[in-house]
Amino acid sequence: MAKTVTVKAPKYQEIANALQEDIASGVLQHGDRLPPERELAQSLNTSVGTLRKALALLVAEGALERVQGSGNYIKDDGREPIYSMFRLELESGGGVPTAVVIDTEFLDKPQAILKHGGVKQGTRIRRLRFLDHMPIAVEEIWLDGAVGQLDAKSIGDSLYGTYRERFDLWITRAIDRVNVSQVPEWAPRAFQLAPGALSGFIERQAWSDEGDCVEVSWTWFDPAKANYVQHLR
Repeated sequence: MAKTVTVKAPKYQEIANALQEDIASGVLQHGDRLPPERELAQSLNTSVGTLRKALALLVAEGALERVQGSGNYIKDDGREPIYSMFRLELESGGGVPTAVVIDTEFLDKPQAILKHGGVKQGTRIRRLRFLDHMPIAVEEIWLDGAVGQLDAKSIGDSLYGTYRERFDLWITRAIDRVNVSQVPEWAPRAFQLAPGALSGFIERQAWSDEGDCVEVSWTWFDPAKANYVQHLR
């Protein structure tokens, strides 16, 4: 009988992968300088030699740039990290964001968001959000109908990436208001906080590069699993 053998990746490869995930999630942003190697190795519970192998791999892949006498920098490849505006992180820090679409509908907008401009109708998207495959939030997003319509099959994990691909729409500015609120009645069981329970709450308004408010969203997150974190540069 044939046997399946699982080969564990070398430690330096695991570290390189973890740093790549932080770049993709926006925890590490283009132009950021990494901490000194000894400090970074200690935080990653590894040796400086192993860390240097991981950094050399990232340099070879074009994700990192070494500046003599200055340090290691996240290389700007001209592309925005796909999760650069995602502000939820695991309590332990970071986490790779993914999402499952619960439903989409093209409807009249609620009265609460009509004041933000645009047309009367919009695409309503409801999603369950994950960090490292752990359910941490549910969200309801309203995309202005003047932009276009979306269905569940056309939406990727990065909604802003989907906007760019489908409509050439770039979200360049957002305002978040963080509070507490009750979990909505439509939240799936997988979220693990029951409808009506208190949760963290984020209301976001987002603007396009042309200055139009094209999206309003509400996110209910489990504060026992995730924090709202703003990285300042």
